Amino acid sequence: MPSTSPVLVTGATGFIGSRLVEQLVEDGHDVRAMTRHPSDYDGPGTAVHGDVSDAESLIEPLDGVRVAYYLVHSLDRPDFEEVDARAARNFVATAEAGGVEQIVYLGGLGAEDDELSAHLRSRREVERILQSGTVPVTVLRAAVIVGAGGISWEITRQLVKNLPAMVTPRWARTRTQPIAVDDVIRYLAGVLGRPEALDRVFEIGGPDALDYVQMLQVASEVGTGRRRPIVSVPVLTPRLSSYWLALVTDVDITTGRNLIDSMDIEVVVTDDSIREIVPGEPVDYAEAVRRALEEGGHRE
Repeated sequence: MPSTSPVLVTGATGFIGSRLVEQLVEDGHDVRAMTRHPSDYDGPGTAVHGDVSDAESLIEPLDGVRVAYYLVHSLDRPDFEEVDARAARNFVATAEAGGVEQIVYLGGLGAEDDELSAHLRSRREVERILQSGTVPVTVLRAAVIVGAGGISWEITRQLVKNLPAMVTPRWARTRTQPIAVDDVIRYLAGVLGRPEALDRVFEIGGPDALDYVQMLQVASEVGTGRRRPIVSVPVLTPRLSSYWLALVTDVDITTGRNLIDSMDIEVVVTDDSIREIVPGEPVDYAEAVRRALEEGGHRE
């Protein structure tokens, strides 16, 4: 049922946020699309100004909101852990003061007992900060999200497109559980206002647990009809790998390094209880790749 109160989506112009706003509006919700530059916003919903780094700017967009989606992170800067933690503290304090009834956060997969990378550690810290307030939080944890414009997918697409053969680091044999962006949006929209989703953490993923080499091979087969020769070597450090990515893709070195640091950690779904609340089978990786290629380009 559509919410009678406004729903706030932070990061409304981003890879996930823009799609989520579209879905929530289609579902009949009154959506506030939060952005630092509302005058430039041309998507659905009502554009509102807000900046998670400025607590005062959050008061107006959160006023009267029942459910708020937190979809903000700062991988493109070296101090992202500190920046993201401070932003989460601003958001949870303002949401609490404004009477928000549910925060929905998209975090990262990874076992609690693993030695998490800075990227995943930051996602988990933001999760804890959001949970530290009185507003019930619903957390969805995902690994690689496959869709046009997503950083992880763009790396895969451009590697397959630009290189006739690939030499990959040892971490490329680490398993992950990719998920189509359509399924991420379905899960995000599906937990809105659901009492049984409050104060819970859900793992979301597609049906395939693959290593990065397998993902590159499938993407090559779907996109070009043929496999790329791929050789794994042990000598590419995360720093060298980030320079390698910057050389053959348009992903900047800082973002590439922060992502690569997470790629030697296995991130697979161990609990599928999300399906009790949002039923339906997620699409497989090959279909996710087909959809991403069909959509093409970058979504801003």
